Amino acid sequence: MQELDYKSIGMRIRAARKSKGWSQDEAASRCGISLSFMGHIERGTRCMSLETFASLCDILGAGADELLWGIVHPSQSVLEMWSLPEKKKKKDGVRTDNYAMYVKIMRSVAEIMNESKDSE
Repeated sequence: MQELDYKSIGMRIRAARKSKGWSQDEAASRCGISLSFMGHIERGTRCMSLETFASLCDILGAGADELLWGIVHPSQSVLEMWSLPEKKKKKDGVRTDNYAMYVKIMRSVAEIMNESKDSE
């Protein structure tokens, strides 16, 4: 079994907190822990309970794998977007599907990459 690296976990928690634009005090308050304990968690100098860890995952909107191991899983909405095409109809009667959206995105990316090559 892989050993937990509390310093790395703390760094990932700090990064997730900062991405929300929160101070340590705000995150600690939302999680129901002291500012001092939040600092220890982010530095990896103290271990937290499972309840505190679950609360941090919840308030930060991060998965356990992301905070523990740095493994980010795509959100459900991203998975749904790239799922097999689903035929839908807009109000104006024009058919849309996820595959068509995928093709448009890929064409846009290709155009940007080609423009970047041309300017070199």
